[in-house]
Amino acid sequence: MVGDSMHPSTRKIIVLKPALLSPFWRFFGYFWQFHCWPDHLLSCITAILRASSPPFAAMLSQLDSLKTEALTALDTLSDEAALEAFRVDYLGKKGKLTALSGGMREVPADLKKEVGAKLNEVRDAITSGLTVRLEALQAAKDASAVAGIDITLPGRPGAGVGSLHPLTQIRDLAVRTLRRMGFTLADGPEIETEWHCFDALNTPTDHPARNESDTFYMPDGKLLRTHTSSVQVRTMESAKTLPVRIIAPGAAYRRDEIDATHLSVFNQIEALYVDTDVSLADLKGTLEYFFREVFGPTTVVRFRPHFFPFTEPSFEIDVKLEAKGKEARWIEIAGCGMVDPAVFAEISKKRGDNLFDPEKVTGFAFGMGLDRLAMIMHGISDIRHLIENDVRFLQQF
Repeated sequence: MVGDSMHPSTRKIIVLKPALLSPFWRFFGYFWQFHCWPDHLLSCITAILRASSPPFAAMLSQLDSLKTEALTALDTLSDEAALEAFRVDYLGKKGKLTALSGGMREVPADLKKEVGAKLNEVRDAITSGLTVRLEALQAAKDASAVAGIDITLPGRPGAGVGSLHPLTQIRDLAVRTLRRMGFTLADGPEIETEWHCFDALNTPTDHPARNESDTFYMPDGKLLRTHTSSVQVRTMESAKTLPVRIIAPGAAYRRDEIDATHLSVFNQIEALYVDTDVSLADLKGTLEYFFREVFGPTTVVRFRPHFFPFTEPSFEIDVKLEAKGKEARWIEIAGCGMVDPAVFAEISKKRGDNLFDPEKVTGFAFGMGLDRLAMIMHGISDIRHLIENDVRFLQQF
């Protein structure tokens, strides 16, 4: 034989699986298994054998047939329900293509790459055809929806021009007023740590605000902030230099029973001013100016001594206002005070420096509910009106 006369370095021995071949190729395989052939003959014969392997040839043929069948069927579908049924029939877990792909187990290992590529080609073709058909049906549906409508007709006047929500109005007014006084906007997360919300603000562990009956706690120990004072803490924690002069409007959360004056989610604005020589006179002057800008130049403001764990001394602020048809009366509207040195000490401990050394710096802080301001300004009797999105109510503003 030719192979017998070849040098050993140019010969190869191939072991076949005769059971997978037709009788002719089975005989040929036995012959080939025990004889040696030149490289160029081996490559030709291998290609012939690969193409005639029953699992390989049959599966390729089935894939081509399935592709033709699916694309032809797509052209006959006329609604989205039919397209979904088609998708399930061909691409679903029990679909035709999925079932056919199970035949990959019978394909010889050296042919799996080719068969797999063909499988992906058919899947992509069916998926692409399905998408194109769906878009065509949607376009036809859209066209029929506007059929008979003259799109050149002028528009009809609607309900009129809208306006800002009363909460947005009072927030914008408060921010504009305080920014004119040199304050800058600051923001922080609404899901907070106990340290930022309570510990850093000198709030004792037995304070009622830390109870689960008053505060929304998360499974991991974090909580929904009960005030925007946590933004003041984060600002001091990251500050590079003095002074710090910020305002923090935003949402706060408490476990309050919802009624005419309470919501479990409400809006606040708080302010912080820290420097080396901030006084109570600065606090008083800032707030008097602010409330006269909001409620009018003749507004009378009163400071009453109070207690907050994070300020010392602390005050509650009353504004004397006159509702329509009623006698003027004092209305509690905000809380304020000089920042407690214990807060500066905790911040310094956290920072590891002395930028907020309680022996060198002073500051004031104040906060108020924007919902309450809006209710007072517009004479709203029930805070729930602010969240109900009733157009009849909102059109008044």
